[in-house]
Amino acid sequence: MNISHIEHIGIAVNNLDESIKYYEGVLGLKCYSIEEVADQKVKTAFFMVGQTKIELLESTSPDGPIGKYIERKGQGIHHIAFAVPNSSEALKQAEERGVQLVDKVSRKGAEGLNIGFLHPKSTQGVLTELCSKE
Repeated sequence: MNISHIEHIGIAVNNLDESIKYYEGVLGLKCYSIEEVADQKVKTAFFMVGQTKIELLESTSPDGPIGKYIERKGQGIHHIAFAVPNSSEALKQAEERGVQLVDKVSRKGAEGLNIGFLHPKSTQGVLTELCSKE
């Protein structure tokens, strides 16, 4: 699969503005980007911590994936994302190794990345995202 680094850690939040205030005001981080991904019903905010990003995720609709997640589990860490050279190829390799997929092929995500998710039932309970720029 050739993972090069942790691309980001995704954190589900109820309110993006309040969460940004915490990350900036308390932790001293700087939000460098806010973006809506309409087809995923989510609004995101990004922070750099060394070489790794923190992605805050606020649902734009209660029936979106993040809205459903927060309803079931509350706010908190939602996923970990790993950078790979080709997310579609990495998804294929994971499936060949017996991993249950959320996405059979990669799709567009925030920051123009191609993304695909591995199901937490196959990943020791951690929703895992594979990201690439291809």
